[in-house]
Amino acid sequence: MKAIQFLIGFALFALASSLASAYDPALFKISVWPSLITRMVVLFVNGKFCKDPKLAKAEDFFLSGLDKPGNTENRLGFNVTNANVEQIPGLNTLGTSAVRIDYAPYGQNPPHTHPRATEILVVLEGTLYVGFVTSNQLNNTLIAKVLNKGDVFVFPIGLIHFQVNIGNKSAVAFAGFSSQFPGVITIADTVFGANPPINPDFLGKAFQLDPKIVKDLQDKFINGN
Repeated sequence: MKAIQFLIGFALFALASSLASAYDPALFKISVWPSLITRMVVLFVNGKFCKDPKLAKAEDFFLSGLDKPGNTENRLGFNVTNANVEQIPGLNTLGTSAVRIDYAPYGQNPPHTHPRATEILVVLEGTLYVGFVTSNQLNNTLIAKVLNKGDVFVFPIGLIHFQVNIGNKSAVAFAGFSSQFPGVITIADTVFGANPPINPDFLGKAFQLDPKIVKDLQDKFINGN
């Protein structure tokens, strides 16, 4: 009898785990869950404890400062200010988050992906050239457009995309995500900044570059030289 109960419990646990992961595989911090088994799933899958919803307060759902420009004095001339579950614990289980993006003149948010979210971008100031690249199955087609103040553009989940300020003045955009913790993978940093480094011969063949050029890029991304 105990064995049967264990198997039933394990099956329910596995089902709940798959459903939780399918919804939003982010790192939860606060949640309102209807059952003990789901609370166990969140702890097991995401590695962080849920906050007792009875102890929730206004500060768990609040963040200030997105009106302030970010520091764009870096090699790419851009800055991202996050408003995700790391900054707003109350976003946990809600499947949404946001960022403010500041661009220096001719600054760029380089090619990157968000593995867990679709992004919708709204330009508040300036002129941006934005785009994403479709999958191999769709011939790696570039979908791009110049955006001005008030324009909106969507980047589908998982696809490589970018934004470039093509104006001689600073630009500002806000973006919303379909995940409380969308994650980001910056392509150049990931490929050439991997630690330990990926074999330069492998990357040279993949990118059709001389391995010496690859080593030079790795030195720049890993050591900042």
